Amino acid sequence: MKHSDRREALAAYKERKVQAGIYAVCCATTGERWFGKAPDLATIQNRLWFTLRQGSNPHRSLQEAWAKHGADVFSFEVVERFEEKDLKLGRERILKRQLDHWVESSGGRAI
Repeated sequence: MKHSDRREALAAYKERKVQAGIYAVCCATTGERWFGKAPDLATIQNRLWFTLRQGSNPHRSLQEAWAKHGADVFSFEVVERFEEKDLKLGRERILKRQLDHWVESSGGRAI
């Protein structure tokens, strides 16, 4: 990659719109669901899958299910997105409240 191409790609990455929200990791074999909150939904799945493949995910029940059933039975889905304007009055508080809502309403687990 040329230096100018790299510079342009980096600039585009920095200018992209970041969207926060709530996501779910689902195990098709057991039906279990784990919910989490992320300040950037576009990058969280790669981070999760990397830690799970390495065996270093801090959420023991999720890591154990991954090891037992294999990567092929897991899926990732965004369950709620937030616009930046909706989070101006307390990003962490709003994300935490909505995470709690999804965990309670679905019977899943928080990660």
